[in-house]
Amino acid sequence: MNAVPYTDIRELYIDGRWQKPLSGNYEGIDNPATEELIGEAPVGDAADAAAAVAAAREAFDKGPWPRMSTKERCAALARFRDALLASENDIRALIRAEVGATRLMLDGPQFGGVIEAIDYVIELAERMKPEPTDVITTKSLMDPESSGILAGGVTVRDPVGVVAGISAYNVPLLINMAKVAPALVVGNCLVLKPSPLTPFTALMLGKIAERAELPPGVLNIVTGGTDVGNLLTSDPRMDMVSFTGSDKVGTAIMAQAVPTMKHVHLELGGKSAMIVREDADLEVAAGNAAFNFTLHAGQGCALLTRFLVHNAIRPAFIETVQGILSQLKVGDPADPDTVIGPLISRAAREKTEYYVEKGLAEGGRLVSGGRRPAGLEKGYFHEPTLFDDIDNRSTLAREEVFGPVGVVIGFDTDEEAVALANDSDFGLSGGIVSRDKARAYQMALELRTGDVKINGGTAGLYLQAPFGGYKRSGIGREYGPRWLESYTLEKSIHYPIG
Repeated sequence: MNAVPYTDIRELYIDGRWQKPLSGNYEGIDNPATEELIGEAPVGDAADAAAAVAAAREAFDKGPWPRMSTKERCAALARFRDALLASENDIRALIRAEVGATRLMLDGPQFGGVIEAIDYVIELAERMKPEPTDVITTKSLMDPESSGILAGGVTVRDPVGVVAGISAYNVPLLINMAKVAPALVVGNCLVLKPSPLTPFTALMLGKIAERAELPPGVLNIVTGGTDVGNLLTSDPRMDMVSFTGSDKVGTAIMAQAVPTMKHVHLELGGKSAMIVREDADLEVAAGNAAFNFTLHAGQGCALLTRFLVHNAIRPAFIETVQGILSQLKVGDPADPDTVIGPLISRAAREKTEYYVEKGLAEGGRLVSGGRRPAGLEKGYFHEPTLFDDIDNRSTLAREEVFGPVGVVIGFDTDEEAVALANDSDFGLSGGIVSRDKARAYQMALELRTGDVKINGGTAGLYLQAPFGGYKRSGIGREYGPRWLESYTLEKSIHYPIG
């Protein structure tokens, strides 16, 4: 077993201290590209989670963090960012080994995007100010004969309180920090529960918190399974749950949070459609399609995986996508030339294989891929796979695969394309490719989804644009100018001026 940074962590991070899991349990974590053991991670249980909740509650109710100025918390978050940057090489090595991230992903959302997100959170926090209400004259109830009272006020934002951050495995550092950074900068305290598949990327943040000198209890990290999650989502001491994951788990979290009226933020799955109009630039359309359903082996909730293509250009579109796929290297994520790395686990690959078999059984035509790549005996790899002749009501068109599988569905009119795109339980992302940009914009307004990319969109705006979904794709928004509002409560203070 090669030494991977931070995989020697065998304790949970609770109340500013490293503590052995009360269960005494540890679980081996594999490198998804090699199937080799990289370390044995501590597995927390409900008792560990309860201790973390108690620490966060104490830190919020009695500790200095919520009572610091925004400037002081921003400075602490800047120290956190600087500590991440100082350990960049080690963190990249960890994410490559634990997640199977390619260089493209590490330069983007897996690490580079994390630093950009923290900087954006600091920028937003520095802008937050009390908002004055209108100054008005109003009647005096105590002295009706007077000319009235001159009244004014302000609206301020308070932290929600103690937050549970429950994250997913696909982009773990970014997802973890997209909960930690906005929650902490406005004064909340947080218990972070990572996916059991990527515990070390979360536990590493405890080391970073120490270097950033966060007060005890402000950030707590507890690994574990459903027992840990259930306690965090039901404990009355918790004020909010921020969850990223599947829609099925999201609905369970909503039900568990109801009795204690917790605030809930859910970033869930997607089955996002890209409409390719008859006038589309085929190279642009095919490139966007191939990029979306193969990026990070298809392990992305907002990736476009349903391709609604005008029947007049459908054969040419498929041929062009096939040509692009033939040039994409599948393999070791440590190789700079690799474009498609492994799926996270054997179970994830088996799930992808199940959906390929389902697509064939339901009448889909396999036009590319569909198998494990030749020559890669080790690792959880799967070929990029494209289907044609898919019915929009079929399993493969309606359920999220979370693997490198795309489907093509034909249409004849814009109205039909919009109807097909909206005929989904999900509504997280979408796309339109057309030379007629005005018509594409009009169609984008008709799509029931939280995000629409016209002709590929602009990747550089991902932080500045709100991100979240309609329908079963979730509740609330991350990123964008109002990101921090999700972790605050509005308080109005009004008073007589004279």
